[in-house]
Amino acid sequence: LEPEAAPVLDSDVCVVAPPTPYNPASGLPLESARPVPADVRCPVCGMFPARSPDWAAQVIFANGDAQFFDSPLSLFMYLSDVARYSPGRSADEIVARYVTDVSSKTWTDAGSAFYVHGSSAKGPMRAGNLPAFASKKAALQFAAQRGGTVLAYADVDAELVTQLGGQGTHAH
Repeated sequence: LEPEAAPVLDSDVCVVAPPTPYNPASGLPLESARPVPADVRCPVCGMFPARSPDWAAQVIFANGDAQFFDSPLSLFMYLSDVARYSPGRSADEIVARYVTDVSSKTWTDAGSAFYVHGSSAKGPMRAGNLPAFASKKAALQFAAQRGGTVLAYADVDAELVTQLGGQGTHAH
């Protein structure tokens, strides 16, 4: 057998984080959220999402593969350029997106979640975070206590993601 060639990544992408294949024995439906495995890495920043479960996010591809993220911000960065972080993949293959609801610590659909921008909450990268909530009421309560502005999924645009992504970069 010939060894597979390593994927070619942009010079600022420093880790290859392969997707986690679907396990039919898990009993979970193909498109449902899954527990974060302890050994997976975020394809955007290289962190271990299982170490920050209150901030974790994930996407599910049509074939059942899952990609896990250390924060909603990393999820948004990934969605803005899937092929950059997962060569050979495209956003069209994604069938589900989940974020962790800060208030209940459970998975919620990323597209229907609310995000708080500019709060005092410090997530895994310590800056540029977007805590997620299943309900607008919970997000508003959080913003009243910790500061920030509540945004719907559609309000988290490319400009904001680029701005926040630059705050949490790491040097080698």
